[in-house]
Amino acid sequence: MTGFLYEVEKNCPVCEEKVMVTKVRSRLTMVKQDTDFCTYYQGVNPYYYTVWVCPHCGFAASEADFGGLVHDKVKTFLQGKKVNINFSGIRTREQAYNAYRLAIFYGDMAGIQASKLGGLYLRLGWLYREGEQLEEEKAALAKAAEYYERAMTYERMPIGGMSEVALMYLLGELFRRTGKLEEALLFYNRVVANPQAKMEKRILELARDAWQETRELKKKREEAKSQE
Repeated sequence: MTGFLYEVEKNCPVCEEKVMVTKVRSRLTMVKQDTDFCTYYQGVNPYYYTVWVCPHCGFAASEADFGGLVHDKVKTFLQGKKVNINFSGIRTREQAYNAYRLAIFYGDMAGIQASKLGGLYLRLGWLYREGEQLEEEKAALAKAAEYYERAMTYERMPIGGMSEVALMYLLGELFRRTGKLEEALLFYNRVVANPQAKMEKRILELARDAWQETRELKKKREEAKSQE
């Protein structure tokens, strides 16, 4: 594990104290990928380390946002606060959960982009999946879908590194995984009907397969209801 990680010194953008943050080396070997893009790597789970946490004031944000401008609401909330937490080095899954919860809390307070909140909830859902906490996973994925759908309406593409086609497909997957089959089918249909999908063959194939599986699942659910 330690061979995959290294530490870097940063300054907290809130309290300005020095922070040792743990990063994951970029050259990882992919093992497999779930249909909602959750990727598994050999030796380490990089999602554990995506969020950085200040051990002095408790501020947390994704690596991409940790060094940026911090909203005045967050600065006021944390002003004078002192905590004693240490998220550097090898993290436990529980520490990773808490890091994401903190980042979501401060991100929501600061009113960051819906796509960024969606990304935090998505990765938190993946961590819950690894821990086999199915209800918590479902709740996190539902929040991810809520924020990504909002982002699709109000933000410019690409969103979270995804094209419009990829994001529509992901929304379909998130709705399917949270039991909203009608919404899932709607987004899969939007992928298949989008002319740009021909340029993203893998996404198009995934959407077609998922559309078929979801239709069958919906049919079984309706048959079960009719027999009650």
